[in-house]
Amino acid sequence: MKLLAKAIDDKQFILDLDARDIHSIIEQTVRRIVAHGALPPDSGDDVEAALLAREELNSTAIGNSVAIPHAYLEAVPEPVIVFVRLAKPTNLGAPDGRPTRFLFFLMGPPDSASLHLDLLANIARLMSDETFRYDARQAKSGPDLLSAMQRFIQRTSVAEKEEAKPDASLTYSGKLFGGLKADIRRRWPQYVSDFRDGLNAKCLGATLFLFFACLAPTITFGGVMAEKTGGQIGVVEMLVACSFCGIVYSFFAGQPLIILGGTGPMLIFTYTLYRLCQPENFDLPFLPVFAWVGIWASVMTLILAFTDACALMRYFTRFTDEMFAALISMIFIFEAIRALAGMFTDLEGNKDHATALLTLLLALGTFYIAMNLSGMRKSRYLLPKLRELLADFGPTIALAAMSLVAVWLHEVNLDVMAVPESLGTTSGRSWLVDLFSLPTWAYFGAIAPAALLTVLMYLDQNITSRLVNNADNKLKKGSGYHLDLAVVGTLMGICSVFGLPWHVAATVRSLNHMRSLATTEEVTTGGETRDRILHVRETRLTGLAIHLLLGLSLFLLPLLKSVPMAVLYGLFLFMGVVSMSGNQFFERLRLWAMESSAYPATHYIRRVPKRAVHKFTLVQLACLVALWVVKASAFAIVFPLVIALTVPVRLMLNRFFDRAHLEALDAEEEPDEEWTHWV
Repeated sequence: MKLLAKAIDDKQFILDLDARDIHSIIEQTVRRIVAHGALPPDSGDDVEAALLAREELNSTAIGNSVAIPHAYLEAVPEPVIVFVRLAKPTNLGAPDGRPTRFLFFLMGPPDSASLHLDLLANIARLMSDETFRYDARQAKSGPDLLSAMQRFIQRTSVAEKEEAKPDASLTYSGKLFGGLKADIRRRWPQYVSDFRDGLNAKCLGATLFLFFACLAPTITFGGVMAEKTGGQIGVVEMLVACSFCGIVYSFFAGQPLIILGGTGPMLIFTYTLYRLCQPENFDLPFLPVFAWVGIWASVMTLILAFTDACALMRYFTRFTDEMFAALISMIFIFEAIRALAGMFTDLEGNKDHATALLTLLLALGTFYIAMNLSGMRKSRYLLPKLRELLADFGPTIALAAMSLVAVWLHEVNLDVMAVPESLGTTSGRSWLVDLFSLPTWAYFGAIAPAALLTVLMYLDQNITSRLVNNADNKLKKGSGYHLDLAVVGTLMGICSVFGLPWHVAATVRSLNHMRSLATTEEVTTGGETRDRILHVRETRLTGLAIHLLLGLSLFLLPLLKSVPMAVLYGLFLFMGVVSMSGNQFFERLRLWAMESSAYPATHYIRRVPKRAVHKFTLVQLACLVALWVVKASAFAIVFPLVIALTVPVRLMLNRFFDRAHLEALDAEEEPDEEWTHWV
């Protein structure tokens, strides 16, 4: 590594070389290093010929966008190392099929080949680090490259000394407010950069996409909430709460990539509470009960945040995270399909048939365009920056395009967003809830449902936080579980007083927010190709802008009526399918329909017997089915307890599986060998 650092320090590097094939790459590189004085003036032709002869034997592209052209001949008196970054990736025949962006030229006398053996190992180790590759792509000078190398050395040395170090936010301090203070100390130094890092075109695309992606479920949940609560909480209340909570959370949360929103479990809990308030049960006014349950739950949630209760999340593993994420993804897909299928029931006349057919076509068109444009960064067509732009704005383009199609085919009546004409509460009530319109016993009776609500808030918030903060996502600024929970608990109390729906971390929207801000690369492992995150722009600006736009949408309610619900169903479907990416549970489910000899060479396939892999997946599937059944039953209010029970289920697996097998299947992050076996 010292030899490489010395070469860069001696300015033996070329950034953004404009060359499209190996001949021009070698020709331009040799010409420049001769001009720089690293090679004797009369050796240029011989070195160029030797490098080309080596490439004719076999490509020196080794994969992961790296090639190592080399030549050893008498014309070169001393070892020479040159780092080259191409302006545009070029296909040089790498075994993984990926175009090459980085080249390390190794040259010297015949006896220097052995000297470079250690350097080859260091280059392979260095370039297998996705963070360094990202930094090398962004570097603008030699000092930038040296800084990236230094960060790599520090990062890997710390990793070797502190293997399996737990998330600092999940460390139990044993002091009141200990975890909360630690979160604030960790995140405060990053606060300015949290806004500065959002000044980027990628963030603009993420903002527009997530605005519509958040608007759709917000309005949908608001409409359903109005139906389930007799109009006492509806679309306007949902939009106001989402905008207010999101703005506050963006300013004060420890992990601003999380998106707050209404969720299915919260909707189910609210509806159950509404039924308990009906005359056939306790005969109580709903909104005051709703407010007191929320106030008590707010107090309990704050107590959990102040006493380091988030440290208990250490006992939650990928086993639970994968099932929870899978459940939420399935809910999005199921709701989209159910809405589309509902269009084809009770059809009467050609008009209804036309409406149903156009609804289906618009939804599938939105899904198809969003999926294909989001995959444009892998395409061979157009310029790289244009591909990146289309990928970032893909969902927004899909929504706009299909909305224009709906306007063009205006003869067909379509369902549009169900929003009121003007700003005001759904039922016309005052915004403040009359907290003291209940019998005295009800104030304290609300503690029981509040305890269940607290469990739901705790699990929903923290499991989503774990998924976003997963080490595979390469986040650098640190998490803040206790701070996040404290902010959410405070917002719950405020929303309760105003009769606004409770908001918590929304899993699919949060993961889509994080992925929309990510720079990724395509990786092929054992014949399987997937995206791997290299870097995420961790910013508060996108979340703030998204929720400001949601707030402004309250003044554009008539305009929102021009967006067909069919387009939003397509976005629902897109979000559900995209959020499945990277979930190992779905990857292992696919193995059931695959020939065993064709299994991808993932780390768990190489380490764990196939029978054990399938048994582990079967247990997860059984737990997922149980979660779905409870969610859809009359006992949906105990849904959070079922999620919590997956922790002891996972602990019980220690009795039936080999420990090494479980560690491979339930690893917190992908082992390095998953991505470096090409070396």
